[in-house]
Amino acid sequence: MSRFDNLVDVRHGTQSKRVFFDRDIYELELERIFARCWLFLTHDSAIPNHGDFITTKMGEDDVIVARQKDGSIKAFINSCRHRGAQVCPSEAGNARSFVCSYHGWSYGVDGKLENVPFEKELYKCKLDKSVNGLVEARVESYCGFVYGCFDKDAPSLSDYLGEMKWYLDVWMDATGGVELLGPPSRSVLDCNWKTPTENFAGDAYHVGWTHAAGLKVLPGPLSMLAGNAALPPQGAGIQVATRHGHGVGVLFDAGPALLSDVIQEMFAWHARKKPLIEKKLGAARARFYGSHFNSSIFPNNSYLWGTNTFKMWAPRGPGQIEAFTWAIVEKDMPAHLKEGIARTMHRTFGTAGMFEADDSDNMETMTHLNRGFVTRKGTLNSQMGLGGDRIDPDLPGVVGDSAIGETSYRGFYRFYQEILNAKTWADVHANNARWFEPLIGDASSDAGKAAAA
Repeated sequence: MSRFDNLVDVRHGTQSKRVFFDRDIYELELERIFARCWLFLTHDSAIPNHGDFITTKMGEDDVIVARQKDGSIKAFINSCRHRGAQVCPSEAGNARSFVCSYHGWSYGVDGKLENVPFEKELYKCKLDKSVNGLVEARVESYCGFVYGCFDKDAPSLSDYLGEMKWYLDVWMDATGGVELLGPPSRSVLDCNWKTPTENFAGDAYHVGWTHAAGLKVLPGPLSMLAGNAALPPQGAGIQVATRHGHGVGVLFDAGPALLSDVIQEMFAWHARKKPLIEKKLGAARARFYGSHFNSSIFPNNSYLWGTNTFKMWAPRGPGQIEAFTWAIVEKDMPAHLKEGIARTMHRTFGTAGMFEADDSDNMETMTHLNRGFVTRKGTLNSQMGLGGDRIDPDLPGVVGDSAIGETSYRGFYRFYQEILNAKTWADVHANNARWFEPLIGDASSDAGKAAAA
């Protein structure tokens, strides 16, 4: 049995604390998660023209993402095939080529090796440039959101998103499309990449306590939660876990709750647009438009729809990440509304946002305190709502019937354990028909024993 086999107990809602700090686990994550799964790269709106590019991260690999002459997008590792030096030092721009600053090897926007200094004299025309282009990743997009993957055997992006598309389409597609306002703000946090991802996937429990001070000064529907003064009423929301570790929590009709500068205008915008959503997607999904979503796309891409923040958490070792943050806006919004959304989003969840600071403190202590010799022997608890999750005939995924719960936590870590154990994607596909079973079994009767063990 591998020493990584028992990191997660799905049936009892617990995880080993090693997942936050162990270097060997982290190296396995780089191999079996970040080199296998679809990772967010950019949005169409960031690179509209031929030669436009951005640089970003796929795990710890630097990559260039560039618009091609035919309108397609390619992604390459930002490392010269000669001695490994960087070929693009800029975060974004427009280029006709990428040139290594070390020896001058030059690559086209399509990643092909084009020019080598003194090729004839020094290589005697024996250098095969056709096999020395930049290392390329797969690239696919969904509703303008561009993702990359290093694994040729991984499912398509559409299949990887799976049931999650049902929820994404409410705001990514039926609205007429959205765009990200950039460039992204970037900050470094001393935490493990999973702490913010799990938080966005399913943690509405912390909102009233962690963000009490901010909620008291911001008007809106969430102010009632400040200081844990109240719970959302029954039926106010749901939690959902989907096949590949993606999760979403929904608080109905509270979408613009934290957009203080434009809150009333946003409520009016949603009211005007909701009939269009219903016409395109039907009444069931139109119910979700105007709601607040907290969500993560496995492994390290998160968003809040309503607060309109979009995040990517790039790992920098087991104890540090770089956070990329954009504002999300609907394409057909007037300019002043887009500006108001961006301003209030950055005030709350931007690099210096009041809620971002609250969360960062917790995420850093979650990561580093658990390294303690005695502390590390315990387990993490995600048992809220355990035994009550179910399959819903109208809603894709495994559903928890509460605005506050840990259904999505359990779904995230169920897939985390599965993908770490899988030698290939074929091993993952073999579980497709029964992936949800560990999440809906009734283990609540002995959950307490597992937590105490």
